Amino acid sequence: MKNKAQIIQSVTEYVQPIVSDLGLNLVLVDYRQAEGGWVLRIFVERLQGLVTVDDCTKISRELSDLLDIDDPIETRYRLEVSSPGLDRPLVTKEDYQRFAGREVKLTTREPIDGRRKFKGVLEGIENDAVRIEVDGSHIEMDWNMIEKANLVPNFR
Repeated sequence: MKNKAQIIQSVTEYVQPIVSDLGLNLVLVDYRQAEGGWVLRIFVERLQGLVTVDDCTKISRELSDLLDIDDPIETRYRLEVSSPGLDRPLVTKEDYQRFAGREVKLTTREPIDGRRKFKGVLEGIENDAVRIEVDGSHIEMDWNMIEKANLVPNFR
């Protein structure tokens, strides 16, 4: 039986060409237990324009067919395909550069100056050093120290 990381890797290999063929970018593959059972979530984005329901439907159908053939997930699960939303997760180093200047919330694996949760303006990343401005202070942390990071929706 494959573990969670192996399942995510297998699904990523299947979905990446499907997403690319539609002119979309794969943001994240997530597999976790949720209310009602296991959920396989695929988040995709279009750099210019919006992801449509048709895009998500095409990905879902093609991916379902491939997963039914190879069956890398032995347990029952629900497949969800969507855009990452306004609170888009930051996953790659490129995300940290692309969204520099935007407000973010992030959680570190271990405390930095006694805290693990930060909310501020992302200044970018250089090598593996992520820079964020929090309440007028500039904080630098190693990219590998970040457990989770998301954009903060801006409704202004």
